[in-house]
Amino acid sequence: MSDTTQNTRHPATKIHAKPDDLVPRFMVVAMFGLVAAILLLVSLATLSGKPMESTPTAGPVIKERSLVLTSEMTGAAKVHDQHGTLIADFTAEKGGFVAGIERVVARERQKVGAPINAPVLLQLREGNRLSLFDPSTGWTAELMGFGADNTRTFARLLD
Repeated sequence: MSDTTQNTRHPATKIHAKPDDLVPRFMVVAMFGLVAAILLLVSLATLSGKPMESTPTAGPVIKERSLVLTSEMTGAAKVHDQHGTLIADFTAEKGGFVAGIERVVARERQKVGAPINAPVLLQLREGNRLSLFDPSTGWTAELMGFGADNTRTFARLLD
């Protein structure tokens, strides 16, 4: 075969970028090495059965209130007590977090076939920790992880 025939079958790859714009090869290798190391560490931790250390311990419940959450796609939300008495009526501008929590609870309930309108438990635990617990599904959320304003919104519902 001639050289011209070989070049037409396997043309050289051309990169249309300036050499200064390319990521250095050692950085690409280092990135893939880091991803592989993280994957290995997570796999080892999972397979060893080591408990999660960042999970807060469930302290005793100091105060608890049963709530029924309803929401609209606009972000408006309503909160009733277990007897149907309206506790809070949030507008679309103020109820986004409550509406988001209600949608998460509804999705978890759909997964297991639990009733959508069952109450959730708002719990104040030792250490001033506020959490939501859904007895229908076992789902729980520590509200401190969602910021002070969102935690305050639910703290007001506890009184």
